Amino acid sequence: MKEYTQQEVAATIDHAVLKPELTDTDVKEHAAMCIENSVFSMCVKPCDVKLAVALLKDSPVKVSCVLSFPHGADTTATKAFQAQQAIDDGVDEIDMVMNIGKFMSEDFDYVKNDITAVVDIAHPHHVLVKVIQESGYLSHQQITKACEISHEAGADFVKTSTGFGPGSATTETIDTMIKSVGDKMQVKASGGIRTWQQAVDFLEQGADRLGVGSTEAVLHGADAQGDY
Repeated sequence: MKEYTQQEVAATIDHAVLKPELTDTDVKEHAAMCIENSVFSMCVKPCDVKLAVALLKDSPVKVSCVLSFPHGADTTATKAFQAQQAIDDGVDEIDMVMNIGKFMSEDFDYVKNDITAVVDIAHPHHVLVKVIQESGYLSHQQITKACEISHEAGADFVKTSTGFGPGSATTETIDTMIKSVGDKMQVKASGGIRTWQQAVDFLEQGADRLGVGSTEAVLHGADAQGDY
């Protein structure tokens, strides 16, 4: 088993700053922490992209943001507009929520077109797109199907959870994702990662990126606070 350094794990983390009550001051504090720990990106709410870009501009930390969060229920046109707005504000990567209700309705063409609409706006600007499945709602067969749709739509990553829905990232879900599209897409484990060992286990399993809210706890062995 590989012995991961703190720096190696940090370089896979999208640090989540997504709780609805977080203020501009909170965003500034989180940005400083991201720079100090050299995480890959800080993932923020759409309204915070401009602030995050300004705070991180002189650092290697990228800015990612969520889109149609946390339910994925915005119209396709709205998602496309949100993607363009985030790009105009300077975002590097977009984590969009799949339309869960349409997927559960087996309206797979809708789901694919919904993702494609965002990809078509993001990719010309070299912005990566991650598709959040909210896998706690899904069977392993459905996770496989969602991965296949995301790949067909041109997305770059499949991602487990918002952190605000049922369940969290599990080794079983990551295994299903990797077996489904691991040779064609990247995989992000997100939701409930609150310890160093959990983070390392997902990386050992083959996850490419980690969505973490308790980044300092994960990297430094402190007690994680909160639910994300």
